[in-house]
Amino acid sequence: MNRLFLIFLLAMSLPVMAQDREYELQDPYPAPAEAWNAVKSVTFGWGTIDERYQRNAVPALSAKLQLSAWRGERVSAQAVLLAPRAIKSVSAKVSDLKSGKNIIPAAAVNKYFVCYSMADGYRNKNGKHENLRLDRAMFDSCLVADRLSPLAEMSVPAKTLRPIWLDIRIPQNAAPGKYSAVLSVNCDGETTSIPFTVEVNKHVLPAPKDWSFHLDLWQNPYAVARYYDVPLWSEAHFDYMRPLMKLLADAGQKVITTSIIQHPWNCQTEDPFESMIGKTRKLNGQWEYNYTVFDKWVEFMMSLGIDQQIDCYTIVPWHLTFEYFDEAMNCTRLLKLNPGTQEYTEFLLPFLKDFAAHLKQKGWFDKTCIAMDERPMEMLRAAWDVVYKADPNYRIEGAADYYPEVEPKMYDLSVTYQHKLLSEEVLKARKATGKKVTFYTCCGPERPNTFTSSPTAESAVMGWHAMAAGYDGYLRWAYNSWVKNPNQDTRFRTWTAGDCFLVYPGCSSIRMERLVQGIQDFEKIRILKSELKGAKLQQLNKVIEDFRPNVFPAENNAAKMISSAEQVLWSLSK
Repeated sequence: MNRLFLIFLLAMSLPVMAQDREYELQDPYPAPAEAWNAVKSVTFGWGTIDERYQRNAVPALSAKLQLSAWRGERVSAQAVLLAPRAIKSVSAKVSDLKSGKNIIPAAAVNKYFVCYSMADGYRNKNGKHENLRLDRAMFDSCLVADRLSPLAEMSVPAKTLRPIWLDIRIPQNAAPGKYSAVLSVNCDGETTSIPFTVEVNKHVLPAPKDWSFHLDLWQNPYAVARYYDVPLWSEAHFDYMRPLMKLLADAGQKVITTSIIQHPWNCQTEDPFESMIGKTRKLNGQWEYNYTVFDKWVEFMMSLGIDQQIDCYTIVPWHLTFEYFDEAMNCTRLLKLNPGTQEYTEFLLPFLKDFAAHLKQKGWFDKTCIAMDERPMEMLRAAWDVVYKADPNYRIEGAADYYPEVEPKMYDLSVTYQHKLLSEEVLKARKATGKKVTFYTCCGPERPNTFTSSPTAESAVMGWHAMAAGYDGYLRWAYNSWVKNPNQDTRFRTWTAGDCFLVYPGCSSIRMERLVQGIQDFEKIRILKSELKGAKLQQLNKVIEDFRPNVFPAENNAAKMISSAEQVLWSLSK
């Protein structure tokens, strides 16, 4: 009887554990515990944003920190708490930032506990470059500091550390000067403080909505509904999405991701994309289209400030299967349609015509792109014919290999990081007609990338490479296509950990914050290029050129590259 009772209690506890969003897995390769013998008391100091600190390591820390920023810029810092003994409750507090009589309020600083998630590497155990996880046992796992938890307090186990991340947002109207402040931690009633300074210069960074950088991170609303277990498109669903998509808007996102057919990329993610537009074949043979979900999603994203472009995926899906409801059959039907066939045209042409009329009625037609990614040339040609037959003013977006035939058709063209850089002639012609060019990383290359285990500075490289290559911005296929338990385990059945998402449920990541850092650098370079002349402009261009190559050698240290380049930016902006 006692044994049965214990089993019952264990069973009752399992759902509680499953709902615990903050627990962390064990480190498969912990640091040697002997290092803690030299740590006699709780220690607090400054680390670096370039480091993912191992949870039970004992790193060297600094007593002071000096930062620099433009007005309107957000800068990051990372402090580290070493706990030789268990701490039941840790909370952090930042003072106002003061420069004489001028004050930047403490409310301008967001504080996060850095949390640990399981990850893996790009190479398998034999050292082979292999992104596809055909055999999960062939890949080592590691516990990685990445998730930025907004919890007000945490406990810290004995002989572990806990990083604290600061997101300091300098107001655009802040007076230039050197501001001083302290970061304090309260550990079970005992307070320790460390000082820091932020030098603010006269330059002003525009608000994210006014950044020129064309950021295109694909959103997955279906992952949010599954994770929080709420009905799709319900009020609760939008409530959970609001802070997540506001975080994206604050990064300068320009594009709304929509799915206009079911499963445009098969079921490659944990949460497949469903069609946001209903398609019904009526009893009389006529077509009827329901735009309710599409409109609701687009209007929601626009309300958050993401309103420059609507990308509609796709009329060239990977599976070439199209879904609709047939009233005569009283069932949902699936059609296998190949681009270039009469059946393909007969299905899509009336839809695209009706869709164009709807978009024009909503005032969205000039913002909308029919999106096609990584499809063969012959399929693209056939799809273009149908699109332009429906309305010659439709815009096309696509992630594709660069062929001379593709580039002129694409209003928004994205090429891989490793693709041969587009020529000055092509870039100049595209800019003259208002067309966009971005680059993307996805399941490759190994470096630079934004995997969970990638060096943090590699995320910042994206902004610099876009500027150096003459591109308008950066695309990544997954902003929030979460795996089953993303807070604890970022590994996926198919690709390198973190490939599916840049942010976590309810919070940002170190990767995301460093990506924004690189985007801000892009904007600062753009402003400085309009001001500088002669030797100073040459100095800036020389630094930018280091980020131009489309191959990132193993010996390249992203942290040193970014730090050195930003020092030049700062010196030229003073």
